[in-house]
Amino acid sequence: MVAMKKFAILIVMMAAALLPAAAQDWIRTGTGLGVERIRIAAPDFKTTSTDPKTAPLLQTFNSVFWNDLEQAGIFEMVSKSFYPLGSFGAPADIQLEAWGNPPPNAGMLTFGSFNVGSGYITMQGWLYDVKNPQTPQVLARQYHETATDENARLIAHKFADEIIFRLGGGIPGIAESKIFFVRGSNGHKEIWEMDYDGANQHAITHLGTISLSPRVSPDGTRLAFSSFLHGGPDILMYSLVLNRLVRYPRFGGGNLSPAWSPDGNTIAFSSSRTGDPEIYTADADTGLKLKRLTAYKGPDVSPVWNPKTGVQIAWVSGRTGLPQIYVMDSDGTNVIRMTDGGYAVSPSWSPNGQFLAFSWIRHYGPGAPGAEDIYIMDVASHQWVQLTHDGGRNDFPSWSPDGRHIVFQSSRSGSEEIWTMLADGSQQKQVTFSGVNSQPFWSAK
Repeated sequence: MVAMKKFAILIVMMAAALLPAAAQDWIRTGTGLGVERIRIAAPDFKTTSTDPKTAPLLQTFNSVFWNDLEQAGIFEMVSKSFYPLGSFGAPADIQLEAWGNPPPNAGMLTFGSFNVGSGYITMQGWLYDVKNPQTPQVLARQYHETATDENARLIAHKFADEIIFRLGGGIPGIAESKIFFVRGSNGHKEIWEMDYDGANQHAITHLGTISLSPRVSPDGTRLAFSSFLHGGPDILMYSLVLNRLVRYPRFGGGNLSPAWSPDGNTIAFSSSRTGDPEIYTADADTGLKLKRLTAYKGPDVSPVWNPKTGVQIAWVSGRTGLPQIYVMDSDGTNVIRMTDGGYAVSPSWSPNGQFLAFSWIRHYGPGAPGAEDIYIMDVASHQWVQLTHDGGRNDFPSWSPDGRHIVFQSSRSGSEEIWTMLADGSQQKQVTFSGVNSQPFWSAK
């Protein structure tokens, strides 16, 4: 926060030339979204159950399952208005030519049965390649869970992720992933958690203070964040296994924006313990092995590790005036400036280590500054693509674990809310609607 106030008083007008369209197309292809999508049909699952719980649970399942496939970024969903008449709960109900020819003209078909009895859900699901009549079955799964709405959602997520993994190049789906974020209310800010699609929103912390910048460990067991609980801000550690704070040392000064190394052994963060905010690393368990990585006049904040290599850190520095994105080796050497002007903050590294997403006001000056939008940049070439366009203030991007999606905060609806989109900027979708919500982080687990 102190660093951002310092940035705000430094006013410089800067502009940069647009990249040719070919460069932007090259980056889009690099995200893995430039290929033709698989045309898939997903009729509602069939039930023969007379249990009164069946209808609402089946509705939840069908809705969540369809949404998971639609949001995956690799499918073209066949409209249900093109489907053959009937219900389709088992392989005997399927005539492949009816699905593989127009009007459905599907390449893949998923279908199944969903029944409730004796307090349990039993779901059977199939995935068929309708263009392969000799051996159409690609996948068959069965799930058995207690009959609750939460488990109807869970089964839908699990089966969708199985399909996405099978058809998406062996990359695990995100339907079971979680997003952590900050929610403000009554003058306080707490850390919250939700499903990737905005469901099951609930508070993690109840500290009655200001907590910021949630970051989950690679193994999903711990949450590091910044908090004013002790007057701070300090780095606090929360066990997601024990559901409570666990001991972590205080370093003195203001300590912000913790980030985990890919192996979970080290934390990088910004600290003003020596006066000027600088980037430090420390042992993630003990806080020992404290090491200072930067030593320049001007604030250095928001470090993030390259999740692929673990030997590079991107961060934000004001050493030349307005904040810019830099990259360095994890020992502080080989510093490279990535952005060429404007006001660039909040870097986030893609899972494959190839791209940085960040928030950028490319034309920043006196009076009304330019729009604050989300961009991605190819780290090797510095070529970039703009993903959001003049829709309020867009900040704090975070990549999904599959590298196909980005979550971010936006004020386009009138207040700060959490949004998601595909990594090419399409399918932008609001996922929070109450309170003031910011600083999302997409957990790998």
